[in-house]
Amino acid sequence: MDWDFAGPVRATPAGGTVIGYRDVGGAGLDLQVAGTAAVTLVIGFEGSEVTVDDALGQRSMGGFVAGLPIEAMRIRGERAECVEIRLSPFQAYSVLGISPMELGRGVTDLEELWGERARRLREQLAAAGTWDERFELTKTALAQGGRRARGPDPEVLAGWEHILASRGQVRIGELAQELGWSHKRLWARFESQIGLTPKRTAMLVRFRCAVDGLLAGGPAAEVAAGCGYADQAHLCRDISAFADRTPGALTADYLPDIARQRYRAWGKFLQYRA
Repeated sequence: MDWDFAGPVRATPAGGTVIGYRDVGGAGLDLQVAGTAAVTLVIGFEGSEVTVDDALGQRSMGGFVAGLPIEAMRIRGERAECVEIRLSPFQAYSVLGISPMELGRGVTDLEELWGERARRLREQLAAAGTWDERFELTKTALAQGGRRARGPDPEVLAGWEHILASRGQVRIGELAQELGWSHKRLWARFESQIGLTPKRTAMLVRFRCAVDGLLAGGPAAEVAAGCGYADQAHLCRDISAFADRTPGALTADYLPDIARQRYRAWGKFLQYRA
């Protein structure tokens, strides 16, 4: 077994999920990562750094945060050891101390956000002897989080839940009408509180639906029809936009053992569940 893998467990009383993994066989970490309908936080143990190739270039860091606007990126490392947390965009501000809108197309270095708190947590994770200890340390650090966040507009929350429940198959004009808002107001409030426009959010959720279908072995044409795409070419364009891959290449990139385990652990986390 090349990887010591644990989780998922609940990350905070308010929600979120955490998993953990360690490279115990020397396989090395090399992941092609695409966006998901969650804010993702990766915290490496002290002495374990990863190299990230993203929209901002190539950087080495011990931990990072990726928001919903994230573009396709590559993560590599030797003897990677980390915990990985996924939060809804509504939890991100209070837990991380940063608005989802501030999380752009590339990752944000965790030490830039947390400073000494990030360094101390990385030391504690490296010293801990079990995953139970590491998960408790992570939960404690998240509970010490940034700020008391203003709650989202009820209409934005309802719109978010509708997009998730419909797997991204929703007309934004009809959604605005249902919520009693103008198209312009929904667009502006959604982007400021989620980090993406409602249209882009729906595209992202629909893309994750397509990823599930492709990784389950479904033909691209059938997946396109089942996920609400106009045709297979439409599916290919969205796969390229979010993952910088063709459907076939996207499936091939999930062949490494750690990629399959991460995918199984996250499952349908948040994408299709309000």
